[in-house]
Amino acid sequence: MTLQDAGRTVRIRPADQPGDLGWVVMAHGEAYHRQFDWNADFEALVARVVADFAADHDPDREAGWIAELDGRRVGSIFLVGSDDPMVAKLRILLVTPDARGHRIGTLLVRTCLQFARRAGYRSVTLWTNSVLTAARRIYQGFGFELRQEDRHHSFGHDLVGQHWDLVL
Repeated sequence: MTLQDAGRTVRIRPADQPGDLGWVVMAHGEAYHRQFDWNADFEALVARVVADFAADHDPDREAGWIAELDGRRVGSIFLVGSDDPMVAKLRILLVTPDARGHRIGTLLVRTCLQFARRAGYRSVTLWTNSVLTAARRIYQGFGFELRQEDRHHSFGHDLVGQHWDLVL
């Protein structure tokens, strides 16, 4: 999917080119450290998600996408299966700070949910943290509902984890 926004080109494409997966890990680590002072534990979590996807994903039921702005990577999102074959997990949504304001996060989530519907999932679940307010607004805009909150200490900080679900 390609579109123009304020004279800039936004493109959402499969995360299938050399360097895409490494970029996802690096970009998450750098962005979350800069914005929230999260430590390398977060980057390690993203690396595990990406490694699991790379090692063993079903392309009919799982996918990842990269967002580009004027030809450079600025975002990502992944959809993977869960223990329940009818429930997918939305994972590692990111829009780099310099690319925000172009509705890239919304385009990534829309692409992900369209794929989930075509793949036959009945619902999509995700886990995030309460400090990620922009992402939460996107999820709520698509109809995700908050199911549970849990306090935890991760990535060097006390956080509130949130579990969100969407029935497709």
